[in-house]
Amino acid sequence: MTTNGGFEPVFCTIVPPHVLDRLAQAEDPVLAGPARRTLQRDAYERTQRRLTTVVGASAAPRAAAEPGKPHRTVYDARHGTDLPGSKVRGEGDEPGRDATVNRAYAGLGATFELFLKAYARDSIDGDGLPLDATVHYDRDYNNAFWNGEQMVFGDGDGEIFLDFTLPVDVIGHELAHGVTQYTANLTYFGQPGALNESVSDVFGSLVKQYTLGQTAEEADWLIGADLLAPRVTGKALRSMKEPGTAYDDDVLGKDPQPATMDDYVRTGRDNGGVHINSGIPNHAFYLAATALGGHAWERAGQVWYDVLTGGELEQDAMFADFAALTVEAARARYGEGEELRAVAKAWERVGVQTP
Repeated sequence: MTTNGGFEPVFCTIVPPHVLDRLAQAEDPVLAGPARRTLQRDAYERTQRRLTTVVGASAAPRAAAEPGKPHRTVYDARHGTDLPGSKVRGEGDEPGRDATVNRAYAGLGATFELFLKAYARDSIDGDGLPLDATVHYDRDYNNAFWNGEQMVFGDGDGEIFLDFTLPVDVIGHELAHGVTQYTANLTYFGQPGALNESVSDVFGSLVKQYTLGQTAEEADWLIGADLLAPRVTGKALRSMKEPGTAYDDDVLGKDPQPATMDDYVRTGRDNGGVHINSGIPNHAFYLAATALGGHAWERAGQVWYDVLTGGELEQDAMFADFAALTVEAARARYGEGEELRAVAKAWERVGVQTP
């Protein structure tokens, strides 16, 4: 159920199309081949997601989870593309020999725990939704995605991208798309789409920080820090601390994310630049969280969560709309104190006006 508008899950990937487009143009077929196949597979899955939404097909029945407890199931596609694949680990099962399966299982649990312990949210839908994930999807598949019903992880090509279960923030990012799907249901285009992506980066980063017990000052604020292969000149897919600095590589190109509205990118690609302009609200969250200090999931994260789930965030919200709601949420929860000042100042510094 959504708090605004109709229920319309979208297909969301962690690696932006513009990155895969660049790889697909590489002269080396070892690099271009997997990127082209990934783009083709993503296009197919995106179409399937859209058809499912239009037709209104329902997901297969799932076992009910005990309230306040995760219900995780990990499947193995065995390098095929049929979902979900063969079940290889269920809730409470002991770890097996496949590290990818174990990481997926642990990442689902870490995300579930953050939302439950920090925000009293029982799974991503708030009602104990079982969490399913498929690993070893396709061959040399350079992505991970949330398809509206489950998580899917590729193994990477080993040349540019490594196993997509390695960064726990990638798992948190994709599951957070599910939280948005069940709450504000932000339209996946332009500024609303960039907010959709940013919210996932925010909570993906918070999952990593929560898992590691890090403060805002200790965190690296990188998304996908363990994802890039050694040959890549870069440190992650995105940086919330310094948007535009995550990578600068002869094959991948330079990270195009802006940190402020002065450098806002107007483009028709990538659904209007949803993975690019998300750098602006990402940076605003980083600034607010580090100004407040301590654990970022507590005060800054609480404000963002309040906005996402409060029922006032419209599906077509622009950056200024979201910013205004964070100011209102900070005031409503914390009064006229440092939380309000930190949030308002953060948006001011990235060039987004608030009341």
